[in-house]
Amino acid sequence: MAKRAARLFLVIFTLFLVGCDHATKFAAEGLGPRGTIDVVPGVLDLRYSRNDDTAFSLLHRFGAPVESAANVLIVVSLAVLAFVLVMWWRRRHDSARALHIGFALVVAGAAGNVIDRMMRGYVVDFIHVHYWPIFNVADVAIVLGAILLALVAQTRSQSRDARV
Repeated sequence: MAKRAARLFLVIFTLFLVGCDHATKFAAEGLGPRGTIDVVPGVLDLRYSRNDDTAFSLLHRFGAPVESAANVLIVVSLAVLAFVLVMWWRRRHDSARALHIGFALVVAGAAGNVIDRMMRGYVVDFIHVHYWPIFNVADVAIVLGAILLALVAQTRSQSRDARV
């Protein structure tokens, strides 16, 4: 019973994060291309940005044609999302809560950006920390989830080494 409740919580948590991501992107669209809200002047602002590229504009940096990459990015994003879901499914009997929360964060963020790319043809970004590329809630979820998964893996590796 407790496992079923935990799984239900993770599903609701994942869907909640996808909803938050899209609600904030919808709000950011209201800013329009010229609107900016200073949250912490000179450090953090909210501004609408249309991202036709990958994270950190990797296609542009490597000279790949961004205009023709939309469908490729959707396919690659769906493949990565499917891979993460399969990995999570394989670890479904693992008792480490941090592992499952990490997977939920990565899946929610990836799903949020994939849905954005499929519905709009691009991803809406709006969080601008000065001297850093503009990002969104889905990106934050992916990064936090990846960090959590890495910490779980490192902790397990260290505990295995200690037993040897």
